[in-house]
Formats: sequence, structure tokens, C-alpha cells
Amino acid sequence: MATAITEKEIGARPASEALTSPVGGDVGRVMGSRLTNEQVWQAIAGAAFAVIGYVTPAGEPRSSGVVYKTVGSRLYLAVAPDSWKAKHISARGEVSVTVPVRRGGVLSLLLPIPPATVSFHASAKVHPAGSPEARSALKALAPLLPAERKDTGSIIEVIPEGAFLTYGLGVSLSEMRNPAAARGRVPAR
Repeated sequence: MATAITEKEIGARPASEALTSPVGGDVGRVMGSRLTNEQVWQAIAGAAFAVIGYVTPAGEPRSSGVVYKTVGSRLYLAVAPDSWKAKHISARGEVSVTVPVRRGGVLSLLLPIPPATVSFHASAKVHPAGSPEARSALKALAPLLPAERKDTGSIIEVIPEGAFLTYGLGVSLSEMRNPAAARGRVPAR
């Protein structure tokens, strides 16, 4: 059964749901060494850009930068109906996603501080342009889209599976230099 997606659902989390952010500030002291699923989702929801990887029908790997919004435990992104992303992802239904999470605040403008990352495997559904799912999501995603695609795009719904693999979340910037301390694994659901 299709569910309409409202603008309220594809927006920022209300202040009442806010937790201590897993990024910025003195993260190591705030969060300790264990991340929760909710904290990883907050990092994902706080970003808007990801790299999505997929495979062509001929078995060739591809990746694309995308902007997205989160709704609950899913990511939604708009694509042109005739795009390679829409065609290839609908053929396989599986993707990988890496979300860079900015770290370091003002310090990152002065020093080469790499972003933290959240990577995961996901199933993906392409909702064709004009479908009820696409229409409701396109309305909510409108601020992210070029004017010509606000009413005509297809929607890719990304559903994380397995575990989130994190790097640099929940640790201080200096601890990011130690791969063993900077890596994490958190169930996606």
C-alpha cells in the first residue's frame, strides 16, 4: 500500500527530538565510544549530500552524487525519469550509499580535516514520475530541485539494510587518525 509523504515528514527534526549532535564540537566527550542507531540517523538527517553506488545491467560499477531528504529510516532523492540512475537502480534494486558528515567547524576551513562518513548497503525502489509516491515526495523535495524538475521527477526510495559502517563519528578529531578508534558498526534498523 502506498503511503503519501508530507512536507512535515521530509523536513528537519523538531527540536524536541534533538539529541547531542554526533558531529561538531567535542564529539569524543559528548558521545563516548559507542554510537547508537538514532545518533547515526541524526548524522544522516543532518547532511543533505551522499554518493550512491549502483551497477549497470552490464555489470559495470557507477556512482553519482545526490541530494536527499530523510523520512523515518529511509532516504528519498529525486532524479530525472530518463536518467541513468533511474534506469540502472530500478533494474537491480540495490545500492551502496556513503554520506560525508562535515567535521571541524571553522577549523575545517583552515586545516584539511576529512569528513566523517556513514556507509551502508541498501535496497532501492524507483517510483516513476506521476506515481502517488513520487508526487507527494516531489512536493516535499521541491526546495532541493531545479524548477523544471519540481513536478516531473522520479523518486528513489533508499532503505538501509544490515549495518551502518561509520568513520569519525563519536570520536574527537585527533582520534580520527587512529582507524581502530574511528571505525564503528551500528545496526541500520
